[in-house]
Amino acid sequence: MKISTKGRYALRVMLELALRNDDSPMTVKELSEKQNLSVKYLEQIIGTLNKAGYVNSLRGAQGGYVLAKKPSEYTVGMILRLTEGSLAPVACVEGKESCERSEACDTLFVWQEIYDAVNRVVDSITLEDILNRCNARNFNLNYII
Repeated sequence: MKISTKGRYALRVMLELALRNDDSPMTVKELSEKQNLSVKYLEQIIGTLNKAGYVNSLRGAQGGYVLAKKPSEYTVGMILRLTEGSLAPVACVEGKESCERSEACDTLFVWQEIYDAVNRVVDSITLEDILNRCNARNFNLNYII
């Protein structure tokens, strides 16, 4: 499994917004500068996050984007599934596509174990967990993802 730039950047954007202790909105331009991302690509990602209700758009001179919920309410899995779709290593473990060999597939359990492990990890880590870890180590978020 490989996470695309869209998934990685979406997580970075959500973390950047979560870092705002005062809940003040950030513009796309600010996010772009802080994360060194293309404004055009960032607009697509923010649009996806906004449409899903993960961020709220505030209009006006002091407008921008803020998290719609607390950092503890977002898991890495939620963000990655929104931007990446399924995290399954092969289609047959999702149950959406069946393979003519699935009944006798000797390797199906391997793919299922991988899928279960990935889901367990990404669903157990929240934005708040990442923020706490960064704060404890005094990391700069630009370098962790």
